[in-house]
Amino acid sequence: MSNRFYRNKWLPLWLASPQLVVLFFFFYLPVFLAFFWSFHLERPFGGGSQFVGWQNFERVLSDPEFWTSLWRTLTYMVVASSTSIICALVLALAADRGIRMSPLARNVLIWPKAVAAASIGVIFLFIFNPFMGILAPLNEMFPGFWNPRINPVHTWIMIYIANIWSAIPFTFIILLTGLQSIPDTLHKAAAIDGAGPWRRLFDIQLPLLTPQLFIVVVLEIADSLSGSFALIDTMSQGGPGGATNLLVYKIYVDGFKAYDLSGAATQTAMLMIVVAAVTAFQYLVVEKRVKYER
Repeated sequence: MSNRFYRNKWLPLWLASPQLVVLFFFFYLPVFLAFFWSFHLERPFGGGSQFVGWQNFERVLSDPEFWTSLWRTLTYMVVASSTSIICALVLALAADRGIRMSPLARNVLIWPKAVAAASIGVIFLFIFNPFMGILAPLNEMFPGFWNPRINPVHTWIMIYIANIWSAIPFTFIILLTGLQSIPDTLHKAAAIDGAGPWRRLFDIQLPLLTPQLFIVVVLEIADSLSGSFALIDTMSQGGPGGATNLLVYKIYVDGFKAYDLSGAATQTAMLMIVVAAVTAFQYLVVEKRVKYER
């Protein structure tokens, strides 16, 4: 009697083939072309290419706008990922404690995951509209109090709020699952020893939650580096005055509006290198502090 689950050894590959095809055409092939074009001078409307070596990288690295956009991207990575994780952690702790209306809140907090990022951007752009949004009455009393169209600080606040709202569901589910997997006997033993809620939080819950915290940090940082395009495109288009022109949106503008395919491909390759370096640092350095034993 065979111990194999599948009688046909090719059946698992056939079952996985649709996903493999999607990965090839929408991930691996674009990655290969990005690195290929970064070493070539591509004509915007076809007609061949010319090998130029490292000249595209030299041109991009000597562009002050690239470094400004990269700094904005790294700042957004830290602020967006940290705020969304902290908010999701607070909500997960509240839901885990079984406070009033927590079962309903668990379901409501998951709903935003079903909304596309572009739709979220359009919704929040309307919510924070200076003339029709929720802050419009304050603008009538204090003209210029809120105007994300011309004030970069207001624009960033609007984008961060939209990002937090869209990032909470997935992070909330992972953190709540981790909290609920902590044995209740640990809480009871700590309570008998006189440990209060805050002491139990820092001595029991957070140390045992480090595996879930680590994975959400990795995912949120990677998403903030490469997945912020939809919010920027629908809410600010890189403005006002280029204040929200993150690297992922700059790549789009250079490639699809300025037709600088080689420059956009070079910046794409460099962005992938940054994402890979940050992720590798997390797994090689940060993961050492993760406690998997319980």
